[in-house]
Amino acid sequence: MPHHDLVIIGSGSGNSLLTPELEGLDVAIVEKGVFGGTCLNVGCIPTKMFVLPADRVVDADDARRLGVTFTDPTVDWPAVRDRIFGRIDPISAGGEGYRRGQEHVTLYRTRARFVGDRRLVLDTGEEVTADRVVVAAGSRAVGLTVDGLTGADPDRGVHTSDTVMRMDALPPRMAVVGGGFVACEMAHVFDGLGVDVVQVQRSERLLMAEEEEVSRRFTEVTTARYDVRLRTTVTAAERVDGVWRLTLSGPEGESTLEAETVLLAVGRRPNTDLLDAVDGGLALHVDGRVVVDAQQRTSVPGVWALGDVSSPWQLKHVANHDARVVAHNLAVDLGRVDGPPRENTLGPVPHAVFGHPQVAAFGPTAAELDTAGTPYVTKAQEVGDVAYGWALEDRHGVLVVHASPRGEILAAHMLGTQASSVIQPLVQAASLGQTALEVARGQYWIHPALAEVVENALLGLPLEG
Repeated sequence: MPHHDLVIIGSGSGNSLLTPELEGLDVAIVEKGVFGGTCLNVGCIPTKMFVLPADRVVDADDARRLGVTFTDPTVDWPAVRDRIFGRIDPISAGGEGYRRGQEHVTLYRTRARFVGDRRLVLDTGEEVTADRVVVAAGSRAVGLTVDGLTGADPDRGVHTSDTVMRMDALPPRMAVVGGGFVACEMAHVFDGLGVDVVQVQRSERLLMAEEEEVSRRFTEVTTARYDVRLRTTVTAAERVDGVWRLTLSGPEGESTLEAETVLLAVGRRPNTDLLDAVDGGLALHVDGRVVVDAQQRTSVPGVWALGDVSSPWQLKHVANHDARVVAHNLAVDLGRVDGPPRENTLGPVPHAVFGHPQVAAFGPTAAELDTAGTPYVTKAQEVGDVAYGWALEDRHGVLVVHASPRGEILAAHMLGTQASSVIQPLVQAASLGQTALEVARGQYWIHPALAEVVENALLGLPLEG
């Protein structure tokens, strides 16, 4: 029975744990899927690389409002796809090759399941034990409770984000089921690249978790681009002659939607069930996530967890920070570094949706602040009211900032061009405790840059005094 100093389950952010302070440990990495994890292979990085060409198409079409017109674009799907994975696949292969070549690292290319405290059985039948274990096994896409649509089946035209980006050819029609991050980004991609997209969303708006004003405007922009069926669910599905016939239940009753391809983007679940985490003694939240404390420790001594398998934030930048905390605390536990363990107290957590236009946010929505009884003031700054917004002829963009009456920045929510970058000064200000007036008046703002929307929003807050 092999025994290791450390076993890491998962090769995404878990792969970054092996810092110089842990040099020389007998380490095992267990990975059944593609080496490098979700973000590199089927998540953040390839999806945004697909978003960019779709952005170019939509921007070119929109340019006629600025007095510029282009001929209809020609989309070379294999060229788009192969450019992206021609860069990503070698990174994955290179990372795996590097770990295989390290003297003190053993790579198990299979699944591991807990059968006791820090004791694992591999799908090969081999048992492995360790002094310390880090669970970084991530999450996976889920399907519907509808026959034929319970999960990815690429040969029959049913995809999740794990498979849809590697299709051999673009389908004529695609049904995108869902209204969250993945659904909205992928619907934008495939509509932009020329697919006839219909998005099916069970709620009254897209991106329901966002600030209501942002969600409402995003829904308005999106429904003007392609067919969006709101307050609608898929109740049945059948495939006839290569075409899916989806039975929909919506506000006007039952209808049928036909499409060659169906993309399921209805959520993700942590992979704890695939690990038999309960058999390893790990306490779980009701949604299946591993329970961790501020030091990323689980309920079992010597076992830590990080990333999607334990975090309520399914975000790569959160998983990477979790990994930095765990790496330090492992080094402390091993006596490799002095000082106390670190606690994961970094905040606030920002996120972005790379649709068209982009959405970015951090902190609570107005509804959440109201529910909590938190005093706050708000400014909703129209992007089209700043000089660069004039250049863009922006009609929909908005930045909503919530602050305490004294000016502490509580949250920001934006819809608009490059929102994921424009919002960053507010993330920094909230993280470092800078007040609205300190940020707005304590520096120059380049004129007429788009960042002036941040300056104007902060100056527009109705603060006390």
